[in-house]
Amino acid sequence: MLKHTPKSLDGTVLRCAGIERSFGGLRALKGVSLDVREGEILGLVGPNGSGKTTMVNVVTGFYPPNAGTVTLFGEPATGRAPHAIARAGVARTFQNLALFRGMSVLDNILLGRHVHMRPSALATLFYWVAAEREELAHRRAVEEVIEFMQLQDIRDEPVEVIPIGLQKRVELARALVAEPRFLILDEPMAGMNQEEKEYIARFILDAREERQVTILIIEHHMDVVTAICNRVVVLSYGEIIAEGEPHEAISAPQVVTAYLGERAARRMGTRP
Repeated sequence: MLKHTPKSLDGTVLRCAGIERSFGGLRALKGVSLDVREGEILGLVGPNGSGKTTMVNVVTGFYPPNAGTVTLFGEPATGRAPHAIARAGVARTFQNLALFRGMSVLDNILLGRHVHMRPSALATLFYWVAAEREELAHRRAVEEVIEFMQLQDIRDEPVEVIPIGLQKRVELARALVAEPRFLILDEPMAGMNQEEKEYIARFILDAREERQVTILIIEHHMDVVTAICNRVVVLSYGEIIAEGEPHEAISAPQVVTAYLGERAARRMGTRP
């Protein structure tokens, strides 16, 4: 059974081998294999429609793969339900904001603690002895993350009235409050200005260093990818076309062609 394990014996947090995923006649993933090593930030990049979010959905249990295997923290995880993956120590943010309108920043972040909540009839019966103590522990964890993410000034604001950059920060806080060992970020900087991007990049680096979180990030801003990622994997049409050190992988001729097209790549001198 998949459990919340801090790390695998060989230091690999995630291992995907030969992942295939189709939707009708569309092959979204074609034998994708990748590893994420403990303590690193791996960038998963590629043009729109290349299969990045599908890959994340396979890893987190939203889509079962048609073929291939997923291993998390050294334990088989292929086809596990999303709640089982979350309880194993994996948290994620989404490409589109998934915050709850009409609720405060504080309450949205508190929802991230659900993986640690164990309601029971016995706890309800002896509420003032056990359940209240548990609630206070959850509140302390939330307040710690609010301070870490510098959200104190807006903690009581309705989440829908704050700017998009702060909403993205709230979503990251909600993921961190689950105390994950592995964090998956799906375009965490979409819609942000340069200053907001720099803030989020700093928080991501601090989460890796101070909270010992291994990170997989999908991101279109290549300046961010090259600044914070240890390695990069590039997808195109469901296949890996390059991987390695960020600057080297992103500047590979096949990657430039995938992003800009054959004609533009020739003008730039990256294709014969």
